[in-house]
Amino acid sequence: MSPSDKQRATILVVDDTPLNLSLLTHMLKDRYRVKVASNGAKALALAAASPPDMILLDIMMPEMDGFEVCRRLKENPVTRHIPVIFLTARTDIAAEEEGFAAGAVDFIHKPISPPIVAARVKTHLDIQSWQAFLQDRNAWLQRQVDQRLSEINHLQDAAICVMVSLAEFRDETTGNHIRRTQEYVRLLGVELARLPHYRERLTPGLIEQMSKSAPLHDIGKIAIPDHILLKPGKLTTDEFTIMKTHARCGYDMLVRAGVHMGERGHFLDVAKDIAGSHHEKWDGSGYPDGLAGQAIPLAARLMALADVFDALRSRRPYKEPMHSDQAAAIIVAGRGLHFDPEVVDAFLAIRPEFERIAAEWMDHA
Repeated sequence: MSPSDKQRATILVVDDTPLNLSLLTHMLKDRYRVKVASNGAKALALAAASPPDMILLDIMMPEMDGFEVCRRLKENPVTRHIPVIFLTARTDIAAEEEGFAAGAVDFIHKPISPPIVAARVKTHLDIQSWQAFLQDRNAWLQRQVDQRLSEINHLQDAAICVMVSLAEFRDETTGNHIRRTQEYVRLLGVELARLPHYRERLTPGLIEQMSKSAPLHDIGKIAIPDHILLKPGKLTTDEFTIMKTHARCGYDMLVRAGVHMGERGHFLDVAKDIAGSHHEKWDGSGYPDGLAGQAIPLAARLMALADVFDALRSRRPYKEPMHSDQAAAIIVAGRGLHFDPEVVDAFLAIRPEFERIAAEWMDHA
């Protein structure tokens, strides 16, 4: 077979009349590679073994008519993309309706006219070629988009990592607090997403963004003076007043970062909610804005519980870690006061998972 033969389109001609097979082969062989089948079963086998570029299919054949052959071709993932043109002596509308319903792209009526056959075959091969080109082009464009999105996501993750590193550098007492709370937020988001009224809102993408943003909840502590941030004992009232400003500071820092990034800064929106509002309380007694109930951003409500639970379970210079049951009791006591009731319920449903994370990322003295 010459190289030019390999580049030719392949036409499978299916007809139970040898004269028709011979006639069509003679008409097409100068421009295409031609294969022939005298019945539907053989046609299906040939098409599945080596899919042709087009099939010219007789309708009226014994045992299996052309309609059934076409339907089976379209049911097979290997052959469903092959354009099928029916060859038929039938001119009734019902036959054409059945043929198009079976998946054919066109009809050629007998007696066969060579110019019509040549024109119809060329037209549909050109269409098939353009469709293949567009599919390849779309696949290439999708790969480019995916690569670009991957690069953007890596840059966003790197930006978050840098900011978290700054916060960790300032606050040496946090240990694995950031890692644990990040996972707590993810677990709570997944559990809340089971509720009908959260199912559409808490998408996997949003939950992932919440988890990635959780480490930035205390980014504002960068602005807190060392003698307060690193104080080994409890803070005085005045010192605590200053410490509380870290929520507003964190929010303002992320707002400025988002402005500098322009449209690409939208990925910080969830982080701003968390940093600015994770000390708000369900009953409105929190800070910095005294938000209450649903006015508190959802991501911040998840972060509030995660942050408090981890603080209760962690060792600090001025306290020992609290037992799991005690910590859970405090969380439950804060249901509807400090914490969103549904978030508390989600916590109780997955409490063993919280304990697993606490053990896996335990601080070591």
